[in-house]
Amino acid sequence: MISKLQHKSCDIEIRLIGTLLFSTSNFLTCTQREYGKTLYTPQPERSSFSSHVRMQSISFNKMSLRYVLAPRVHYIVAVFPMRDAAALQSAAHSLSLIRIISPSVSAPRAARCTSVRVYAASSVQTQTVKIGTRGSPLALAQAYLTRDLLKAQFPHLAEEGALEIIIIKTTGDKVLGQPLADIGGKGLFTKEIDDALLDGRIDIAVHSMKDVPTYLPPGTILPCNLPREDVRDVFISPKYNSIDELPDGAVVGSASLRRQAQLLARNPTLKLVNFRGNVQSRLRKLQEGDCDATLLAYAGLRRLDLADKATSILSEEEMLPAVAQGAIGIACRENDEGPMSLLAALNHESTRLAVVCEREFLRALDGSCRTPIAGIARENGEGKMEFKGLVAALDGSRVVRGEGVADMNEEAVAALGRSVGEQVRAEAGEDFLDWSSADE
Repeated sequence: MISKLQHKSCDIEIRLIGTLLFSTSNFLTCTQREYGKTLYTPQPERSSFSSHVRMQSISFNKMSLRYVLAPRVHYIVAVFPMRDAAALQSAAHSLSLIRIISPSVSAPRAARCTSVRVYAASSVQTQTVKIGTRGSPLALAQAYLTRDLLKAQFPHLAEEGALEIIIIKTTGDKVLGQPLADIGGKGLFTKEIDDALLDGRIDIAVHSMKDVPTYLPPGTILPCNLPREDVRDVFISPKYNSIDELPDGAVVGSASLRRQAQLLARNPTLKLVNFRGNVQSRLRKLQEGDCDATLLAYAGLRRLDLADKATSILSEEEMLPAVAQGAIGIACRENDEGPMSLLAALNHESTRLAVVCEREFLRALDGSCRTPIAGIARENGEGKMEFKGLVAALDGSRVVRGEGVADMNEEAVAALGRSVGEQVRAEAGEDFLDWSSADE
């Protein structure tokens, strides 16, 4: 059942998704577990149903007004005891914000159960589509690219105020002095953005796909990948022209265990140091002499118009890329039809299928920021998906590779990535890496 009501200039859509039955005393626990929000706190000293009704209606009033004026999607739970349903119905009607459906209860009255209607995806529709992103120059460049593509595809979004970019600072952006593996892994670049998406503060979220964990938060989907950029890494050094020119003991700055392992496989004498921060800060550190060389994704340099900073472009044989490197992914809420229709028009299916394949490989290896894993999938000239991947020891002493080919459909490419991952894992053996630490 869907009810749409008008409040000022905002349409509020309330969708009934189910009925839960539990005692009033357990209500707070249930709302926290199911929705992560406390919509009201039952007060023990107010044990009568009439007191609860008055308290609920006041809380519901304040909550509704706050949510209408701020975030755009929230989970709303309307709770009403059977005996006083009419009182709450009247109170809610006076708010002119919601419509409460008449309750029903199947539990015995003696069990003192409360009928709880759960309303989800309450969406306040406005004209502005809000694009969530991290605040680094590269993340902003990707958000601007998304904005421009939306404007080109949908003329009404080219109007002033139709699109807004919302910068969200993530934990990964705040903590720069430690390796990612030591502070929680890749999800640190996405968690706060996911929260903003689920809370309704943004409508779509733009991500670098290599930063996105293999799991997605419940209630979100990632239906869109933009056309992929160049997937290769680049070598940058003010002193040397290539990896092979690096002398024994040279200092290379990189926070990527994938790059570190592949470098050490070529030259185990190299000294690898943690090198985090945005592209510009890494280039500055390099010029200041913090290290002799560094490696960066060519895609990022190209999107920032800094491709000329590359000393040399590394072949995939020299440095196999990260899973989903060069791919931009755009997430939205599940069943949120407006953003979903926008993203469907931007999706590049060949890129999306390649990313699906690579992420299934990563998932099969239980890959995290503690695991040196690389993989690349692409459509070949015969319309098939080719994939090759590797997993390496942290010190580069051993590298295990796998590859395969599949038809170009989602089921087939997912099976390809998964099967190569399982093959590589079996060949490497359970003692090869600390699989138990790879939990991101």
